[in-house]
Amino acid sequence: MDAGVTPNIIRVKVDEVSQLFNTFDPTPFRERDVDGEAEEFIVDWARELPQGQPLRIVIYVRDAQAQKISPAQVKEALSSYFAYRANILSKELKELFHVGRLSFAIGLTILALGTMLSHSAMTFFGNGEIGRYASEGLSILGWVANWKPMEIFLYDWWPLARRRNLYLRLSQAGVDVRDATVLV
Repeated sequence: MDAGVTPNIIRVKVDEVSQLFNTFDPTPFRERDVDGEAEEFIVDWARELPQGQPLRIVIYVRDAQAQKISPAQVKEALSSYFAYRANILSKELKELFHVGRLSFAIGLTILALGTMLSHSAMTFFGNGEIGRYASEGLSILGWVANWKPMEIFLYDWWPLARRRNLYLRLSQAGVDVRDATVLV
């Protein structure tokens, strides 16, 4: 960490460190899932902090609890969890782009067919109203078929990428476990 950069601090106060983790998760401590409410609290706070600066998560617990828990274990557990969540979001982003490419191929095919059939409709029905409606309807169908891939490539991926980057930032955050009485 750059000596001149002060990390943004996320403060979490709990009675016991175990409150941060899902108690139904039977895996060893360092591999446990973070509790949903604790995750939401940490992520929401991190989202409000300026980007491009390191994060530090400071967990305040009762003195007796602070003595029993190794800050290194808590850091490893949180880092591992947020890295795992970032990996899941990377996979979702990859899947979204796969769906986008497939949708785009289908959309282009329908657009090409719609354009060809649009010209054929004018020939078959003539230049009257029925011919124009059929021709324009087929053209519109071709363009509408490209709506979803354009939505994916222009808009849908941003929130996933932002959330993934936030989880990556949280996975690299420093973690301190401190006595909660200093807050009183």
